[in-house]
Amino acid sequence: MGSGARSLPEYPTKKGRETSPGACRGAYALRVSFLAGLAVSLGTFLLYLSTLAPTVLYYDLPELRDSAVLQTRAYVLGIPDYTGYPTYIMLAHLFTYLPFGDVGYRVNLASAVYAAAAVGLVYAGARTLCLRTLPSAAGALAFGLSPLLWSQAVIAEVYTLNALLVAAPILTLLLWWRSRRDRYLLVFAFLAALALTNHITSGLVLLGAFVLVAFTEWRKLLDLRLLVKGAGLFLAGLVPYAYLPVRASMDYLPDGVEWGQPLVRRHPPDTLYGFYNLVSGGTWKERMWAFGPAELPGRVALYGEHLIGGSGQFGPLGFVVVLVALVGTALLLARRSHRPVGAMLLVFWSGWTLYALEYDIEDIEYYFIPTYLVISLALAAGLAELLDVFSGLPEGRRRPRSAGYALVALIGLLPLLGAGDSYAKNDMSEDYRGREIMAAVAENAEPNATVLHHRSPLDYLLFVENRRRDLKLIAYLEEPNPYGAALGILESREAPTYVLFPGYTSTPYYSGVGESRRLYERYGYRLVPVDRDVHLYRVARAGLEG
Repeated sequence: MGSGARSLPEYPTKKGRETSPGACRGAYALRVSFLAGLAVSLGTFLLYLSTLAPTVLYYDLPELRDSAVLQTRAYVLGIPDYTGYPTYIMLAHLFTYLPFGDVGYRVNLASAVYAAAAVGLVYAGARTLCLRTLPSAAGALAFGLSPLLWSQAVIAEVYTLNALLVAAPILTLLLWWRSRRDRYLLVFAFLAALALTNHITSGLVLLGAFVLVAFTEWRKLLDLRLLVKGAGLFLAGLVPYAYLPVRASMDYLPDGVEWGQPLVRRHPPDTLYGFYNLVSGGTWKERMWAFGPAELPGRVALYGEHLIGGSGQFGPLGFVVVLVALVGTALLLARRSHRPVGAMLLVFWSGWTLYALEYDIEDIEYYFIPTYLVISLALAAGLAELLDVFSGLPEGRRRPRSAGYALVALIGLLPLLGAGDSYAKNDMSEDYRGREIMAAVAENAEPNATVLHHRSPLDYLLFVENRRRDLKLIAYLEEPNPYGAALGILESREAPTYVLFPGYTSTPYYSGVGESRRLYERYGYRLVPVDRDVHLYRVARAGLEG
Protein backbone atom coordinates (compact mmCIF):
# COMPACT_ATOMS: atom_id res chain seq x y z
CA MET A 1 0.00 0.00 0.00
CA GLY A 2 1.21 3.47 -0.71
CA SER A 3 1.38 6.30 1.78
CA GLY A 4 -2.04 7.52 0.76
CA ALA A 5 -5.32 5.70 0.30
CA ARG A 6 -5.78 4.15 -3.10
CA SER A 7 -8.86 5.24 -4.99
CA LEU A 8 -11.44 2.77 -6.10
CA PRO A 9 -11.42 2.41 -9.89
CA GLU A 10 -14.35 4.11 -11.51
CA TYR A 11 -16.74 2.17 -13.72
CA PRO A 12 -16.25 3.77 -17.14
CA THR A 13 -19.15 5.20 -19.07
CA LYS A 14 -20.03 3.90 -22.51
CA LYS A 15 -18.43 6.98 -24.04
CA GLY A 16 -15.31 6.48 -21.94
CA ARG A 17 -15.02 2.90 -23.05
CA GLU A 18 -15.09 4.00 -26.66
CA THR A 19 -12.46 6.71 -26.33
CA SER A 20 -10.16 5.89 -23.44
CA PRO A 21 -7.69 2.98 -23.49
CA GLY A 22 -7.25 3.45 -19.73
CA ALA A 23 -10.98 3.11 -19.22
CA CYS A 24 -10.96 -0.07 -21.28
CA ARG A 25 -8.20 -1.48 -19.13
CA GLY A 26 -10.12 -0.44 -16.01
CA ALA A 27 -13.29 -2.16 -17.19
CA TYR A 28 -11.32 -5.28 -18.09
CA ALA A 29 -9.64 -5.27 -14.65
CA LEU A 30 -13.02 -5.02 -12.95
CA ARG A 31 -14.37 -7.94 -14.95
CA VAL A 32 -11.31 -10.02 -14.06
CA SER A 33 -11.69 -9.05 -10.43
CA PHE A 34 -15.37 -10.01 -10.41
CA LEU A 35 -14.66 -13.34 -12.07
CA ALA A 36 -11.88 -14.07 -9.57
CA GLY A 37 -14.21 -13.48 -6.64
CA LEU A 38 -16.92 -15.56 -8.28
CA ALA A 39 -14.45 -18.39 -8.90
CA VAL A 40 -13.32 -18.49 -5.26
CA SER A 41 -16.89 -18.38 -3.95
CA LEU A 42 -18.19 -20.96 -6.42
CA GLY A 43 -15.15 -23.21 -5.94
CA THR A 44 -15.60 -23.36 -2.18
CA PHE A 45 -19.32 -23.96 -2.65
CA LEU A 46 -18.61 -26.98 -4.84
CA LEU A 47 -16.32 -28.36 -2.12
CA TYR A 48 -19.03 -27.84 0.48
CA LEU A 49 -21.62 -29.40 -1.80
CA SER A 50 -19.52 -32.51 -2.41
CA THR A 51 -19.15 -33.08 1.34
CA LEU A 52 -22.68 -32.02 2.36
CA ALA A 53 -24.64 -34.18 4.78
CA PRO A 54 -27.30 -35.90 2.65
CA THR A 55 -30.26 -36.03 5.01
CA VAL A 56 -31.55 -35.56 8.55
CA LEU A 57 -28.86 -35.32 11.22
CA TYR A 58 -28.66 -36.43 14.87
CA TYR A 59 -27.31 -35.41 18.26
CA ASP A 60 -23.58 -35.79 18.81
CA LEU A 61 -21.86 -33.58 21.37
CA PRO A 62 -20.25 -31.20 20.57
CA GLU A 63 -20.21 -31.33 16.75
CA LEU A 64 -23.94 -31.91 16.22
CA ARG A 65 -25.54 -30.36 19.27
CA ASP A 66 -28.42 -28.62 17.47
CA SER A 67 -28.51 -29.81 13.86
CA ALA A 68 -31.47 -32.20 14.07
CA VAL A 69 -33.42 -29.64 16.10
CA LEU A 70 -32.76 -26.87 13.59
CA GLN A 71 -33.79 -29.02 10.63
CA THR A 72 -37.18 -29.74 12.19
CA ARG A 73 -37.75 -26.22 13.49
CA ALA A 74 -36.93 -24.75 10.08
CA TYR A 75 -39.52 -26.95 8.40
CA VAL A 76 -42.38 -26.30 10.83
CA LEU A 77 -41.34 -22.68 11.55
CA GLY A 78 -40.73 -23.47 15.18
CA ILE A 79 -38.67 -21.65 17.77
CA PRO A 80 -35.30 -23.14 18.72
CA ASP A 81 -33.89 -22.79 22.19
CA TYR A 82 -31.63 -19.90 23.10
CA THR A 83 -31.37 -17.48 21.38
CA GLY A 84 -34.30 -18.11 19.08
CA TYR A 85 -32.49 -17.54 15.76
CA PRO A 86 -35.48 -16.03 13.94
CA THR A 87 -33.58 -14.98 10.82
CA TYR A 88 -31.97 -18.39 10.49
CA ILE A 89 -35.28 -20.21 10.87
CA MET A 90 -37.15 -18.10 8.34
CA LEU A 91 -34.39 -18.23 5.73
CA ALA A 92 -33.81 -21.96 6.20
CA HIS A 93 -37.56 -22.52 5.85
CA LEU A 94 -37.38 -21.05 2.34
CA PHE A 95 -34.83 -23.72 1.44
CA THR A 96 -37.30 -26.45 2.45
CA TYR A 97 -39.33 -25.63 -0.67
CA LEU A 98 -36.53 -26.67 -3.02
CA PRO A 99 -37.62 -29.49 -5.38
CA PHE A 100 -34.71 -31.85 -4.68
CA GLY A 101 -33.39 -33.83 -1.74
CA ASP A 102 -35.28 -34.34 1.49
CA VAL A 103 -35.96 -31.55 3.96
CA GLY A 104 -32.85 -32.35 5.97
CA TYR A 105 -30.64 -32.04 2.90
CA ARG A 106 -32.24 -28.75 1.91
CA VAL A 107 -31.58 -27.19 5.31
CA ASN A 108 -28.01 -28.48 5.22
CA LEU A 109 -27.67 -26.92 1.78
CA ALA A 110 -28.61 -23.55 3.22
CA SER A 111 -25.47 -23.63 5.35
CA ALA A 112 -23.32 -24.30 2.29
CA VAL A 113 -24.90 -21.38 0.43
CA TYR A 114 -24.37 -19.02 3.37
CA ALA A 115 -20.73 -20.08 3.72
CA ALA A 116 -19.97 -19.63 0.02
CA ALA A 117 -21.72 -16.24 0.02
CA ALA A 118 -19.66 -15.23 3.06
CA VAL A 119 -16.50 -16.17 1.16
CA GLY A 120 -17.65 -13.96 -1.70
CA LEU A 121 -18.23 -11.03 0.65
CA VAL A 122 -14.81 -11.53 2.25
CA TYR A 123 -13.34 -11.27 -1.23
CA ALA A 124 -15.33 -8.11 -1.94
CA GLY A 125 -14.26 -6.62 1.40
CA ALA A 126 -10.61 -7.44 0.78
CA ARG A 127 -10.82 -6.03 -2.76
CA THR A 128 -12.31 -2.82 -1.39
CA LEU A 129 -9.57 -2.61 1.23
CA CYS A 130 -6.47 -3.32 -0.86
CA LEU A 131 -7.69 -2.83 -4.45
CA ARG A 132 -5.82 -5.89 -5.66
CA THR A 133 -7.36 -9.05 -7.04
CA LEU A 134 -4.77 -11.70 -6.20
CA PRO A 135 -4.37 -10.81 -2.50
CA SER A 136 -8.15 -10.54 -2.15
CA ALA A 137 -8.67 -13.96 -3.69
CA ALA A 138 -6.00 -15.39 -1.39
CA GLY A 139 -7.70 -13.95 1.69
CA ALA A 140 -11.12 -15.24 0.64
CA LEU A 141 -9.70 -18.67 -0.18
CA ALA A 142 -8.00 -18.87 3.22
CA PHE A 143 -11.33 -18.20 4.91
CA GLY A 144 -13.31 -20.55 2.67
CA LEU A 145 -10.94 -23.46 3.22
CA SER A 146 -10.82 -23.00 6.98
CA PRO A 147 -11.67 -26.49 8.35
CA LEU A 148 -13.95 -24.97 10.98
CA LEU A 149 -16.05 -22.96 8.52
CA TRP A 150 -16.12 -25.99 6.24
CA SER A 151 -17.41 -28.20 9.06
CA GLN A 152 -20.36 -25.86 9.56
CA ALA A 153 -21.05 -25.52 5.84
CA VAL A 154 -22.06 -29.20 5.51
CA ILE A 155 -24.64 -29.40 8.33
CA ALA A 156 -27.64 -27.49 9.59
CA GLU A 157 -26.16 -24.83 11.89
CA VAL A 158 -26.28 -21.09 12.47
CA TYR A 159 -22.58 -20.27 12.20
CA THR A 160 -22.22 -19.90 8.42
CA LEU A 161 -25.17 -17.51 8.34
CA ASN A 162 -23.49 -15.64 11.16
CA ALA A 163 -20.33 -15.37 9.04
CA LEU A 164 -22.38 -14.06 6.12
CA LEU A 165 -24.27 -11.53 8.23
CA VAL A 166 -21.01 -10.31 9.80
CA ALA A 167 -19.19 -10.05 6.46
CA ALA A 168 -21.99 -7.95 4.93
CA PRO A 169 -21.84 -4.97 7.35
CA ILE A 170 -18.02 -5.09 7.34
CA LEU A 171 -18.11 -4.75 3.55
CA THR A 172 -20.44 -1.75 3.76
CA LEU A 173 -18.10 -0.09 6.28
CA LEU A 174 -15.15 -0.57 3.94
CA LEU A 175 -17.17 0.82 1.04
CA TRP A 176 -17.99 3.89 3.12
CA TRP A 177 -14.35 4.32 4.09
CA ARG A 178 -13.38 4.32 0.41
CA SER A 179 -16.19 6.53 -0.90
CA ARG A 180 -17.41 8.57 2.13
CA ARG A 181 -20.94 8.07 0.84
CA ASP A 182 -23.50 8.17 3.64
CA ARG A 183 -25.68 5.58 1.99
CA TYR A 184 -23.20 2.89 2.96
CA LEU A 185 -23.50 3.84 6.64
CA LEU A 186 -27.26 3.61 6.34
CA VAL A 187 -27.06 0.18 4.74
CA PHE A 188 -24.65 -0.80 7.51
CA ALA A 189 -27.18 0.20 10.17
CA PHE A 190 -29.77 -2.16 8.70
CA LEU A 191 -27.33 -5.05 8.18
CA ALA A 192 -25.84 -4.72 11.68
CA ALA A 193 -29.29 -5.08 13.23
CA LEU A 194 -30.15 -7.99 10.95
CA ALA A 195 -26.96 -9.75 12.03
CA LEU A 196 -28.03 -9.38 15.67
CA THR A 197 -31.23 -11.29 14.98
CA ASN A 198 -29.16 -14.35 14.09
CA HIS A 199 -26.37 -14.21 16.67
CA ILE A 200 -25.85 -11.73 19.49
CA THR A 201 -22.04 -11.78 19.16
CA SER A 202 -22.37 -9.90 15.88
CA GLY A 203 -23.25 -6.80 17.91
CA LEU A 204 -19.52 -6.10 17.97
CA VAL A 205 -19.80 -4.68 14.45
CA LEU A 206 -21.38 -1.60 16.05
CA LEU A 207 -18.26 -0.91 18.10
CA GLY A 208 -16.08 -1.48 15.06
CA ALA A 209 -18.18 0.96 13.06
CA PHE A 210 -17.86 3.59 15.78
CA VAL A 211 -14.07 3.24 15.75
CA LEU A 212 -13.86 3.43 11.95
CA VAL A 213 -16.07 6.51 11.69
CA ALA A 214 -14.40 8.23 14.65
CA PHE A 215 -10.93 7.78 13.14
CA THR A 216 -12.06 8.65 9.61
CA GLU A 217 -14.62 11.46 9.85
CA TRP A 218 -15.73 11.93 13.44
CA ARG A 219 -18.21 14.70 12.58
CA LYS A 220 -20.45 11.99 11.09
CA LEU A 221 -21.10 10.85 14.65
CA LEU A 222 -22.75 14.24 15.30
CA ASP A 223 -24.80 14.35 12.10
CA LEU A 224 -28.30 14.27 13.61
CA ARG A 225 -30.07 13.69 10.32
CA LEU A 226 -27.80 10.76 9.49
CA LEU A 227 -28.19 9.34 13.00
CA VAL A 228 -31.99 9.47 12.82
CA LYS A 229 -32.04 7.72 9.45
CA GLY A 230 -29.58 5.12 10.72
CA ALA A 231 -31.64 4.51 13.85
CA GLY A 232 -34.74 3.95 11.73
CA LEU A 233 -32.97 1.46 9.50
CA PHE A 234 -31.45 -0.25 12.53
CA LEU A 235 -34.93 -0.78 13.97
CA ALA A 236 -36.07 -2.10 10.60
CA GLY A 237 -33.25 -4.63 10.70
CA LEU A 238 -34.53 -5.91 14.05
CA VAL A 239 -37.96 -6.76 12.62
CA PRO A 240 -37.19 -10.53 12.38
CA TYR A 241 -37.28 -10.59 16.19
CA ALA A 242 -41.04 -10.08 15.89
CA TYR A 243 -41.22 -13.64 14.59
CA LEU A 244 -40.56 -15.00 18.08
CA PRO A 245 -43.57 -13.59 19.98
CA VAL A 246 -45.86 -13.92 16.97
CA ARG A 247 -45.01 -17.58 16.41
CA ALA A 248 -45.06 -18.37 20.13
CA SER A 249 -48.62 -17.02 20.35
CA MET A 250 -49.81 -19.45 17.67
CA ASP A 251 -51.17 -22.86 18.52
CA TYR A 252 -49.18 -24.78 15.94
CA LEU A 253 -47.91 -27.79 17.89
CA PRO A 254 -49.92 -31.05 18.09
CA ASP A 255 -51.65 -31.81 21.37
CA GLY A 256 -49.30 -33.04 24.05
CA VAL A 257 -46.15 -31.87 22.28
CA GLU A 258 -43.87 -29.44 24.09
CA TRP A 259 -40.61 -28.13 22.70
CA GLY A 260 -37.84 -26.15 24.25
CA GLN A 261 -36.17 -26.12 27.60
CA PRO A 262 -38.39 -25.88 30.70
CA LEU A 263 -37.44 -22.26 31.39
CA VAL A 264 -38.49 -21.29 27.87
CA ARG A 265 -41.82 -23.06 28.32
CA ARG A 266 -42.42 -21.30 31.64
CA HIS A 267 -41.57 -17.95 30.08
CA PRO A 268 -42.50 -18.11 26.38
CA PRO A 269 -41.23 -15.33 24.10
CA ASP A 270 -44.70 -13.80 23.68
CA THR A 271 -44.17 -12.27 27.15
CA LEU A 272 -41.74 -9.42 27.78
CA TYR A 273 -39.52 -11.36 30.18
CA GLY A 274 -39.76 -14.50 28.09
CA PHE A 275 -38.64 -12.62 24.98
CA TYR A 276 -35.69 -11.08 26.83
CA ASN A 277 -34.76 -14.40 28.41
CA LEU A 278 -34.75 -16.18 25.05
CA VAL A 279 -32.81 -13.68 22.93
CA SER A 280 -30.27 -12.88 25.64
CA GLY A 281 -29.18 -16.49 26.09
CA GLY A 282 -31.25 -17.64 29.06
CA THR A 283 -29.33 -19.95 31.36
CA TRP A 284 -26.33 -19.85 28.99
CA LYS A 285 -25.61 -16.34 30.26
CA GLU A 286 -24.16 -17.99 33.36
CA ARG A 287 -21.33 -19.36 31.21
CA MET A 288 -20.35 -16.02 29.72
CA TRP A 289 -17.31 -14.24 31.16
CA ALA A 290 -16.56 -17.36 33.14
CA PHE A 291 -12.74 -17.23 33.38
CA GLY A 292 -10.49 -15.11 35.52
CA PRO A 293 -7.06 -13.63 34.68
CA ALA A 294 -5.23 -16.72 35.92
CA GLU A 295 -7.12 -18.93 33.45
CA LEU A 296 -6.73 -16.71 30.40
CA PRO A 297 -3.24 -17.95 29.36
CA GLY A 298 -4.65 -21.45 29.02
CA ARG A 299 -7.58 -20.15 27.02
CA VAL A 300 -5.24 -18.19 24.76
CA ALA A 301 -3.24 -21.36 24.21
CA LEU A 302 -6.49 -23.10 23.25
CA TYR A 303 -7.15 -20.45 20.61
CA GLY A 304 -3.59 -20.71 19.33
CA GLU A 305 -3.93 -24.48 19.02
CA HIS A 306 -7.09 -24.12 16.96
CA LEU A 307 -5.53 -21.38 14.84
CA ILE A 308 -2.13 -22.81 13.93
CA GLY A 309 -1.70 -26.02 15.91
CA GLY A 310 -1.72 -29.33 14.07
CA SER A 311 -3.10 -28.76 10.60
CA GLY A 312 -4.51 -25.41 11.81
CA GLN A 313 -7.14 -23.28 10.13
CA PHE A 314 -4.92 -22.18 7.25
CA GLY A 315 -3.05 -25.38 6.47
CA PRO A 316 0.09 -27.00 7.92
CA LEU A 317 2.03 -23.77 7.25
CA GLY A 318 -0.74 -21.57 8.56
CA PHE A 319 1.66 -19.71 10.82
CA VAL A 320 3.00 -18.02 7.67
CA VAL A 321 -0.52 -16.90 6.79
CA VAL A 322 -1.07 -15.54 10.30
CA LEU A 323 2.31 -13.79 10.23
CA VAL A 324 1.46 -12.05 6.96
CA ALA A 325 -1.91 -11.05 8.43
CA LEU A 326 -0.16 -9.57 11.48
CA VAL A 327 2.15 -7.60 9.21
CA GLY A 328 -0.85 -6.43 7.20
CA THR A 329 -2.60 -5.21 10.34
CA ALA A 330 0.52 -3.44 11.58
CA LEU A 331 0.96 -1.65 8.26
CA LEU A 332 -2.69 -0.61 8.20
CA LEU A 333 -2.23 0.92 11.65
CA ALA A 334 1.03 2.56 10.64
CA ARG A 335 -0.38 4.43 7.65
CA ARG A 336 -2.51 7.42 8.53
CA SER A 337 -4.88 6.93 5.62
CA HIS A 338 -5.49 3.27 6.51
CA ARG A 339 -5.32 3.54 10.29
CA PRO A 340 -9.13 3.62 10.73
CA VAL A 341 -9.48 0.26 9.00
CA GLY A 342 -6.59 -1.22 10.97
CA ALA A 343 -8.18 -0.05 14.22
CA MET A 344 -11.55 -1.46 13.19
CA LEU A 345 -10.10 -4.87 12.32
CA LEU A 346 -8.19 -4.92 15.60
CA VAL A 347 -11.40 -4.20 17.51
CA PHE A 348 -13.19 -6.99 15.67
CA TRP A 349 -10.47 -9.57 16.20
CA SER A 350 -9.77 -8.75 19.86
CA GLY A 351 -13.45 -8.44 20.75
CA TRP A 352 -14.57 -11.71 19.21
CA THR A 353 -11.51 -13.53 20.52
CA LEU A 354 -11.97 -12.27 24.08
CA TYR A 355 -15.67 -13.14 24.10
CA ALA A 356 -14.96 -16.66 22.89
CA LEU A 357 -12.13 -17.19 25.38
CA GLU A 358 -14.42 -16.14 28.23
CA TYR A 359 -17.33 -18.38 27.19
CA ASP A 360 -17.36 -21.75 28.95
CA ILE A 361 -18.92 -24.16 26.44
CA GLU A 362 -17.65 -27.32 24.78
CA ASP A 363 -18.02 -26.16 21.19
CA ILE A 364 -16.32 -22.81 21.72
CA GLU A 365 -14.26 -23.22 18.56
CA TYR A 366 -17.26 -22.20 16.44
CA TYR A 367 -17.09 -18.77 18.05
CA PHE A 368 -13.62 -18.38 16.57
CA ILE A 369 -14.97 -18.27 13.00
CA PRO A 370 -15.46 -14.46 12.90
CA THR A 371 -11.85 -14.02 14.03
CA TYR A 372 -10.70 -16.09 11.06
CA LEU A 373 -12.71 -13.80 8.82
CA VAL A 374 -10.84 -10.79 10.19
CA ILE A 375 -7.48 -12.57 9.79
CA SER A 376 -8.36 -13.29 6.15
CA LEU A 377 -8.98 -9.60 5.49
CA ALA A 378 -5.69 -8.71 7.18
CA LEU A 379 -3.96 -11.38 5.10
CA ALA A 380 -5.14 -9.69 1.92
CA ALA A 381 -3.78 -6.37 3.19
CA GLY A 382 -0.40 -7.94 3.98
CA LEU A 383 -0.16 -9.62 0.59
CA ALA A 384 -1.08 -6.36 -1.16
CA GLU A 385 1.75 -4.65 0.70
CA LEU A 386 4.10 -7.39 -0.43
CA LEU A 387 3.12 -6.75 -4.04
CA ASP A 388 3.75 -3.04 -3.56
CA VAL A 389 7.24 -3.76 -2.28
CA PHE A 390 8.13 -5.81 -5.35
CA SER A 391 6.50 -3.32 -7.71
CA GLY A 392 8.59 -0.52 -6.24
CA LEU A 393 11.95 -2.15 -6.86
CA PRO A 394 14.00 0.13 -9.18
CA GLU A 395 15.57 -2.28 -11.66
CA GLY A 396 14.01 -4.81 -14.01
CA ARG A 397 10.46 -3.79 -13.19
CA ARG A 398 8.86 -6.79 -14.78
CA ARG A 399 11.09 -9.32 -13.09
CA PRO A 400 10.52 -8.14 -9.49
CA ARG A 401 6.83 -7.66 -10.19
CA SER A 402 6.53 -11.22 -11.54
CA ALA A 403 8.46 -12.52 -8.54
CA GLY A 404 6.11 -10.60 -6.28
CA TYR A 405 3.04 -12.12 -7.87
CA ALA A 406 4.60 -15.57 -7.66
CA LEU A 407 5.37 -15.15 -3.96
CA VAL A 408 1.90 -13.80 -3.18
CA ALA A 409 0.32 -16.68 -5.10
CA LEU A 410 2.49 -19.16 -3.23
CA ILE A 411 1.48 -17.77 0.17
CA GLY A 412 -2.13 -17.53 -0.94
CA LEU A 413 -2.15 -21.19 -1.90
CA LEU A 414 -0.77 -22.39 1.45
CA PRO A 415 -4.27 -23.15 2.80
CA LEU A 416 -4.64 -25.66 -0.04
CA LEU A 417 -2.01 -27.85 1.66
CA GLY A 418 -4.56 -28.76 4.30
CA ALA A 419 -7.54 -29.04 1.95
CA GLY A 420 -7.21 -32.80 1.54
CA ASP A 421 -7.30 -33.43 5.28
CA SER A 422 -10.18 -30.98 5.67
CA TYR A 423 -12.11 -32.73 2.92
CA ALA A 424 -11.70 -36.11 4.58
CA LYS A 425 -12.52 -34.79 8.05
CA ASN A 426 -15.59 -32.83 7.00
CA ASP A 427 -16.98 -35.22 4.40
CA MET A 428 -20.48 -36.16 5.58
CA SER A 429 -21.82 -37.11 2.17
CA GLU A 430 -22.35 -40.74 3.25
CA ASP A 431 -23.63 -40.06 6.77
CA TYR A 432 -27.09 -41.59 7.12
CA ARG A 433 -27.06 -42.22 10.87
CA GLY A 434 -30.02 -39.91 11.37
CA ARG A 435 -32.12 -42.11 9.09
CA GLU A 436 -30.84 -45.24 10.82
CA ILE A 437 -32.00 -43.87 14.17
CA MET A 438 -35.44 -43.03 12.80
CA ALA A 439 -35.78 -46.44 11.15
CA ALA A 440 -34.85 -48.25 14.37
CA VAL A 441 -37.57 -46.44 16.33
CA ALA A 442 -40.19 -46.52 13.56
CA GLU A 443 -39.77 -50.27 13.03
CA ASN A 444 -39.34 -51.44 16.61
CA ALA A 445 -41.40 -49.19 18.89
CA GLU A 446 -44.80 -50.61 19.77
CA PRO A 447 -47.96 -48.66 18.90
CA ASN A 448 -48.68 -45.71 21.22
CA ALA A 449 -45.31 -46.13 22.91
CA THR A 450 -43.35 -43.46 24.75
CA VAL A 451 -39.80 -42.65 23.68
CA LEU A 452 -37.43 -40.68 25.88
CA HIS A 453 -34.90 -38.89 23.69
CA HIS A 454 -32.64 -35.85 23.60
CA ARG A 455 -32.41 -33.53 20.57
CA SER A 456 -32.68 -36.53 18.27
CA PRO A 457 -34.15 -36.86 14.75
CA LEU A 458 -37.40 -38.26 16.17
CA ASP A 459 -39.14 -34.88 15.98
CA TYR A 460 -38.22 -34.95 12.30
CA LEU A 461 -39.76 -38.43 12.00
CA LEU A 462 -43.09 -37.24 13.37
CA PHE A 463 -43.45 -33.67 12.20
CA VAL A 464 -41.50 -33.53 8.93
CA GLU A 465 -42.14 -37.01 7.56
CA ASN A 466 -45.47 -37.38 9.37
CA ARG A 467 -44.68 -40.95 10.48
CA ARG A 468 -45.36 -42.69 13.77
CA ARG A 469 -47.53 -39.88 15.05
CA ASP A 470 -48.79 -42.35 17.64
CA LEU A 471 -45.53 -42.05 19.57
CA LYS A 472 -45.21 -39.86 22.63
CA LEU A 473 -41.83 -38.13 22.64
CA ILE A 474 -40.29 -36.76 25.83
CA ALA A 475 -37.13 -34.65 25.85
CA TYR A 476 -36.16 -36.28 29.11
CA LEU A 477 -32.79 -34.61 29.68
CA GLU A 478 -34.41 -31.20 29.68
CA GLU A 479 -36.96 -32.16 32.34
CA PRO A 480 -35.55 -31.44 35.82
CA ASN A 481 -38.21 -33.39 37.68
CA PRO A 482 -38.53 -36.32 37.48
CA TYR A 483 -35.16 -36.92 35.88
CA GLY A 484 -33.66 -39.73 33.85
CA ALA A 485 -34.41 -43.23 35.10
CA ALA A 486 -37.26 -42.10 37.35
CA LEU A 487 -39.10 -40.61 34.38
CA GLY A 488 -38.53 -43.75 32.30
CA ILE A 489 -39.92 -45.96 35.06
CA LEU A 490 -43.00 -43.80 35.55
CA GLU A 491 -43.75 -43.73 31.82
CA SER A 492 -43.26 -47.51 31.51
CA ARG A 493 -46.15 -48.06 33.95
CA GLU A 494 -48.50 -46.32 31.51
CA ALA A 495 -47.27 -47.46 28.09
CA PRO A 496 -44.40 -49.33 26.39
CA THR A 497 -41.41 -47.08 26.99
CA TYR A 498 -38.09 -46.78 25.18
CA VAL A 499 -34.99 -44.71 25.78
CA LEU A 500 -33.02 -43.43 22.81
CA PHE A 501 -29.72 -42.55 24.45
CA PRO A 502 -27.60 -39.72 23.02
CA GLY A 503 -24.51 -41.90 23.42
CA TYR A 504 -23.19 -45.03 25.05
CA THR A 505 -20.81 -43.42 27.53
CA SER A 506 -21.72 -40.79 30.10
CA THR A 507 -20.93 -37.09 29.76
CA PRO A 508 -21.59 -34.10 32.04
CA TYR A 509 -24.85 -33.66 30.12
CA TYR A 510 -26.29 -37.18 30.18
CA SER A 511 -25.88 -40.65 31.62
CA GLY A 512 -24.76 -43.21 29.07
CA VAL A 513 -26.18 -46.67 28.66
CA GLY A 514 -23.86 -48.33 31.20
CA GLU A 515 -24.51 -45.89 34.02
CA SER A 516 -28.24 -45.78 33.25
CA ARG A 517 -28.48 -49.56 33.48
CA ARG A 518 -27.25 -49.38 37.07
CA LEU A 519 -29.79 -46.69 37.89
CA TYR A 520 -32.68 -48.71 36.49
CA GLU A 521 -31.53 -51.89 38.22
CA ARG A 522 -31.49 -50.05 41.53
CA TYR A 523 -35.26 -49.63 41.18
CA GLY A 524 -35.96 -53.16 39.97
CA TYR A 525 -36.02 -52.38 36.26
CA ARG A 526 -33.70 -53.11 33.38
CA LEU A 527 -32.86 -51.83 29.95
CA VAL A 528 -33.49 -54.33 27.20
CA PRO A 529 -31.48 -53.65 24.03
CA VAL A 530 -33.60 -53.06 20.93
CA ASP A 531 -30.91 -51.66 18.64
CA ARG A 532 -27.50 -51.32 20.27
CA ASP A 533 -26.02 -49.48 17.30
CA VAL A 534 -28.33 -46.48 17.74
CA HIS A 535 -28.55 -46.89 21.54
CA LEU A 536 -32.25 -47.75 21.60
CA TYR A 537 -33.38 -49.65 24.71
CA ARG A 538 -36.72 -50.64 26.18
CA VAL A 539 -37.57 -50.13 29.85
CA ALA A 540 -38.79 -53.37 31.43
CA ARG A 541 -39.30 -54.77 34.92
CA ALA A 542 -36.49 -57.02 36.10
CA GLY A 543 -37.30 -60.67 35.47
CA LEU A 544 -39.73 -59.90 32.63
CA GLU A 545 -38.96 -60.29 28.94
CA GLY A 546 -38.68 -57.02 27.05
